[in-house]
Amino acid sequence: MATDNPSRKQQILQSLARMLEATPGGRITTAALAAEVGVSEAALYRHFPSKTRMYEGLIDFIEETLFSRIRTILSEEPDAATRCYRILTLLLTFAERNPGITRLLTGDALTGETDRLHKRIQQLFDRLETQLKQILREAEMAGNLRLATTVTAAANFILSLAEGRISQFVRSGFSRPPTEHWQEQWAVAQAVFIRQGNPGF
Repeated sequence: MATDNPSRKQQILQSLARMLEATPGGRITTAALAAEVGVSEAALYRHFPSKTRMYEGLIDFIEETLFSRIRTILSEEPDAATRCYRILTLLLTFAERNPGITRLLTGDALTGETDRLHKRIQQLFDRLETQLKQILREAEMAGNLRLATTVTAAANFILSLAEGRISQFVRSGFSRPPTEHWQEQWAVAQAVFIRQGNPGF
């Protein structure tokens, strides 16, 4: 029985993600989720003590996916601007491939849910912004780039561009891909906040 738990948990989370995608703007009840999975509500609660824990399971998946790949980007790419571009492109691509889960990133699916979930999403974006600040600060201190504004303002600016793309994706009912025009927009962003750097900029 214990060996079945991980796969059943994963099945529940996958069903929850599908339902979030299929009902943009709508709330998911445990009764509807149980019907989607094909189990009773009591069976759901044997795997997750609450709906909050189900959402937290999806947030765990987001964090593990993004930050494991960010570590790879940092190990592979020495150029600061390219690092930032790849991290934000990763975020946008993840959102595009996981529409339902993206509703958690924008908070759309968390209306009426516990504050703990909202704080988890806030912490996720804070962590992303901190990573971008670290990349820019280290490059600036090394003399590899010169920002037109402060490191804090620059990191917030480029992250807000990605967040805006993600919000448009959800608001459009997933019809406007977040990666659409991203390469061109990134080129404009670089021109705005980077004054001078190596030829890679």
